Amino acid sequence: APFTSKTPLSFCQYNGSVCCNATEDLKLRNQFKSMNVSVSACASRCDQFSAELYRIDSAQRTVPVLCNSSISTSSSQSQQAKVDYCAEVWDKCHNVAIINSPFALQAKGGIQINSTSKLTELWQSKDAFCDEFGGASDDGATCFNGGPVLLNSSENISPPSGICLEKIGNGSYLNMVAHPDGSNRVFLSNQAGKLWLAMVPEQGSGETLGIDESNPFLDLTDEVHADAALGLLGIAFHPNFQQNGRFFASFHCDKVRWPGCSGRCSCNSDIGCDPSELSSDNGARPCQYHSVITEFTTNSTTLNLSLVSQIRPVEVRRILTMGLPFTSHHGGQILFGPKDGYLYFMMGDGGGSGDPYNFSQNKRSLLGKIMRLDIDTIPSAKDISEFDLWGNYSIPKDNPFYEDHELLPEIWAMGFRNPWRCSFDSERPSYFLCADVGQDQYEEVDIVTKGGNYGWRIYEGPLLYNLSNYSEANNSSNPINAIFPVMGYNHSSLNKAEGSASISGGYFYRSMTDPCLYGRYLYADLYADVIWAGFENPKGSGNFTTDQLAVKCAQDSPIQCNAEPELTSPALGFIFSFGQDNKKDIFILTSNGVYRIVRSSRCNYTCSRENVTDFTAPGSDVDPPSFSPSSGSKFSSPLTLQI
Repeated sequence: APFTSKTPLSFCQYNGSVCCNATEDLKLRNQFKSMNVSVSACASRCDQFSAELYRIDSAQRTVPVLCNSSISTSSSQSQQAKVDYCAEVWDKCHNVAIINSPFALQAKGGIQINSTSKLTELWQSKDAFCDEFGGASDDGATCFNGGPVLLNSSENISPPSGICLEKIGNGSYLNMVAHPDGSNRVFLSNQAGKLWLAMVPEQGSGETLGIDESNPFLDLTDEVHADAALGLLGIAFHPNFQQNGRFFASFHCDKVRWPGCSGRCSCNSDIGCDPSELSSDNGARPCQYHSVITEFTTNSTTLNLSLVSQIRPVEVRRILTMGLPFTSHHGGQILFGPKDGYLYFMMGDGGGSGDPYNFSQNKRSLLGKIMRLDIDTIPSAKDISEFDLWGNYSIPKDNPFYEDHELLPEIWAMGFRNPWRCSFDSERPSYFLCADVGQDQYEEVDIVTKGGNYGWRIYEGPLLYNLSNYSEANNSSNPINAIFPVMGYNHSSLNKAEGSASISGGYFYRSMTDPCLYGRYLYADLYADVIWAGFENPKGSGNFTTDQLAVKCAQDSPIQCNAEPELTSPALGFIFSFGQDNKKDIFILTSNGVYRIVRSSRCNYTCSRENVTDFTAPGSDVDPPSFSPSSGSKFSSPLTLQI
């Protein structure tokens, strides 16, 4: 993640945010000098935000992906395609010696490189060369066209006027997942352990969410232990669900109540923790409660899985079981990576004020981590023994463990307190954003990257958690290299009367329903009727500006959503989570019901990009309100104890 360098860089001279420090910059300069490039046209130097150029999330490369002409003319990169930079590199550089260049490091096995070796000796033609090094992308930041990213070409973008909502359901849910068949149906689940299949109505139809709560798609209430921060916290469908019918759930169980709830305790001797020394937490003994990921299947005889309306609560396979030291901070969300197909599992620090055992910074603990698991490959007995696996999964070959053997092999990123709702950007899948709940000071949103350390418990957001951590934070012999959040807010700026704050992560808005929200990352707080929108500018820089947006309810909402008839600011209650359907419309899941973001004109907001000629909103003479937190009362909910 980008940061501001304390020392100016001498080789890659950029202003503002950078991605390497002065030591790494010097290393690059020395590497460049050692190449002794004889043709100046072959001596391109720096691209500041180059992680995607090297595809570090899949396979290691020594040469960046070079833009070529295999891109469609309708793409935003069509201008780059006209350059065909890969062909240009070949034309200018195929007779240049490559002895110390990155091309030599990526040469095919068995070919000897000497001081006179040229590209033509390794690749017989321009086509062969560009087959290996050329590439195109739907995102202009992921292939190199010969020039650096223009970091200072910021757009002057005005924030949206506000967010217009309609209420389409009264139920309270924690999870929403779009049906894998691409239809207008979604799956909704609650904390207690039930999952429903629901029909999302067309906008403007005046209809409500089509859901029959008496007939759940899956009922896990016999297995799930729901209490305060415990329950069914994550659902995910296999990327090939339409072919294999595989479905996954992440929930908590009580080993006293359910014999199937049994696994290793995450407080163990490997990390210097003795569960017998821990006191009871909310009446539960250490590791009485477990985090479980389990697999189910439609087990249907029909070839069309879109017709399946119910599945049996019978486990096909237990993926992972882990005993929990305390009764909070368990994350619980599961997601499949859109590019790699692996299962990501978000886990908090296990609870206790200030992470008392420093689990989040312990590389031998799975607490306070995001894990990345291969659930398609059955582990061998050798792998189970060698990696000391916690369940029935394999380790992806490019997990950080293969570069840092101090890490447990499951770990993708570390240093989290309680990641509450993560998402991959549907337009730029390399953008994996997670909201992480703070302790006393700061709520944060992070761009999660391979092997990243996000600082907790040494840092809370960008702030030292307490002064006693100063020496640990500045330990030059063993630096944690914390990656600071790209968005967030201080507790002091929110709900001073309640004294509570707990972030709920959302999505990049990719629907054209409200084009003025397009490309902004939306997030909220559990305790406040507040939604923030973060906008990255310049694109690809990691620099976000955020705006707190007014929220208003459409007067023609299918379900009345105002606290009082004369008010237009909706009483959302507790904001638990966000959802996204197959149309990329965004939904807000709250204690008071299900809300959908709709066209801004329905709330009399102005969006210059919206065509409103075919739509007239009733009550359009209502003046837009100035934003203030809702005056509607909030009722008691088990999740108020969540953080």
